[in-house]
Amino acid sequence: MLPAADSGAPLLSVVSPVYGAAALLPELVRRIVAAVDGPTGGRFEIILVDDRSPDQAWPRIEAASRADARVRGVRLSRNFGQHRALAAGLAQSRGTWVAVLDCDLEDAPEAIPALWAAAQQPGCDYAVARREARQHGWGVRLTSKVFYRVLSTLTGVPQDDAVANFGVYHRRVIEAVGQLPERGRFFPVLVRWVGFEGTTLAVPHGTRPAGGSSYSFGRRLQLALDVLLAWSDKPLRLAILFGAFISAAATALGLITLVRYFIGSITVPGYTSLTLLLCFFFGLVIALIGLVGLYVGRTFEEARQRPLYLIDQLTPPAPPTGPPHEQS
Repeated sequence: MLPAADSGAPLLSVVSPVYGAAALLPELVRRIVAAVDGPTGGRFEIILVDDRSPDQAWPRIEAASRADARVRGVRLSRNFGQHRALAAGLAQSRGTWVAVLDCDLEDAPEAIPALWAAAQQPGCDYAVARREARQHGWGVRLTSKVFYRVLSTLTGVPQDDAVANFGVYHRRVIEAVGQLPERGRFFPVLVRWVGFEGTTLAVPHGTRPAGGSSYSFGRRLQLALDVLLAWSDKPLRLAILFGAFISAAATALGLITLVRYFIGSITVPGYTSLTLLLCFFFGLVIALIGLVGLYVGRTFEEARQRPLYLIDQLTPPAPPTGPPHEQS
């Protein structure tokens, strides 16, 4: 359960998982402070979650926390992945509103005030950024579009490939997401599943100043598989339908063969066609068994009820209110 915001809590928490972008942290913190200090009257906090970044991000997070007590650091015991690291940061947040963004500056901190304003419109509980003129390569854009299209079809929940984690969320949305216990975390889908009313806001997609994405094609494929297995049983249903179709086709073929036998038109069957059919159907059976095995493995993972993450270190907590110059 996430801690509820109290009267002394910040108005806004800004949560960012950190991996492979240690060199960008000073600029990230500077731009976040410049963007939200005025709108919040200094009542904000920045939570940086070190997902055991290989580039020594933790010393930089500690340095940022010493320089400004509103910057808080969370270091995980090992690399748990972006969405679990995000869950760790959300659990530490105290703000009435929570902004979520990536650490690589592709999500521009300057858009947070506009997202916050949009989220506070009547009937809204959150506002997410729709990335305009995406800076990713065509391969990433294509695979992203295909993934979200398949995810929308299998889950029955519309998904937008231009919308990711970046957004501002009311605390009750964050608390609702925190109540979901599943191990397979994917923040955009979790937000849509819990409901509430949200809106989208078009924002420019920033360019990463240095380095490259830590999401290789293999990691993207693994994430896609995890999300699909965690959020839909339609692949199993499709496998059943496909199996029924194959059985019906085989029955029809058997009847045709039987009729041909009785009328004397059966010829000697070809070796090649028989071999190809055997290979095809044996491969299909093995693939379907593997699909069932993936779901069994996912069920086993959920049944173990291991924690989503383990925290190694925390920077000292900030005072409940006020910017650094107001601290005694």
